[in-house]
Amino acid sequence: NPAMASNLAEAWQRQVAYCDAYGSPFTARVLEAAWADWQGGGTLRELLPDWPGDAWADAVPLRVAGALHSLALDGSSSALAALYPPRAEFFDIQGGTAAVSEALRTHRDRVAVFLQSAPQTNEVGRSAVLLGGFAAVAQATGLPLATFEIGASAGLNLLWHRYRYRLGDAAWGDPASPVLIRCDWRGTAPVLPAQLAVVSSAACDIAPIDLDTPAEVTRLAAYVWAGQTERQQRLGAAAALARRVGVRVERADAAEWVAQQLAATRPGCASVLYHSIVWHYLPAATRDALRDTIAAAGARATQSAPLAWLALEPPDAASFPQLTLTLWPGATQRVLADVHAHGLFADWR
Repeated sequence: NPAMASNLAEAWQRQVAYCDAYGSPFTARVLEAAWADWQGGGTLRELLPDWPGDAWADAVPLRVAGALHSLALDGSSSALAALYPPRAEFFDIQGGTAAVSEALRTHRDRVAVFLQSAPQTNEVGRSAVLLGGFAAVAQATGLPLATFEIGASAGLNLLWHRYRYRLGDAAWGDPASPVLIRCDWRGTAPVLPAQLAVVSSAACDIAPIDLDTPAEVTRLAAYVWAGQTERQQRLGAAAALARRVGVRVERADAAEWVAQQLAATRPGCASVLYHSIVWHYLPAATRDALRDTIAAAGARATQSAPLAWLALEPPDAASFPQLTLTLWPGATQRVLADVHAHGLFADWR
């Protein structure tokens, strides 16, 4: 199908440009090598003759990048392991293109598995952006927080209040935390109290990552772009902390789970439903059901039991993500910040 093939080609070009612009030229070159295999009628073309949906919104190129990175990380492909960071800083175009085609052919089944599901980066850097949203909720309501995350993956962003942060000139969080997150806060940033009280945290995902299973941890790490050492180290430290404190993510459909969680109001605390780079992966019916459920819960909210909806999502497929906050009673909605998808900066409005 020529239209579907052009949908794939456009997604690939955009992803290559995105990786080049946002700090992983290595991943950009890997994706070019994979696309060369596709154009040459190789294994990737056999696995991926076309894509029925929106290949960009479904992050199809990143599924392939994740599969190849996983082969390098766990040593399944010694050729890729030798070509990837930390052993090599730059992608060897000549040898690398052949190694990518060989890896796609030899590990066809692994690539097919990665193609079946959306990437799960569980990017811990996003906590530095969500932090500002939680502070805004606490400031507006004067109440402790009960938090609920959908699309939580391994649950690493459940621990946002246990990390330490460098936010431009400001610092926040537990100085003894093993996880340090740097984020360039610009503009009129939210006021951060010395502490934010969190009375409860819960989370769900349709396919939670089990941090006690090494292959799943490798899969998580594989979605971090090659060569981005700070992101990899931060992910490892956050995963170790999550294992230590026993983070739990329920396997559940987001709409059904949210309906259960928000069925009753919680007097004396602000209920905060949040998610980051999850919304466009959800089926349209799930998104519609969530909107209805959240609006109904918002209608039941009171000053002593308010509801907040905090979303770190792009407003459309072509835009940077934004952090938006909707608060009930009143259903007031505002864009708090324009942000980097991995949490490198937040331009507060």
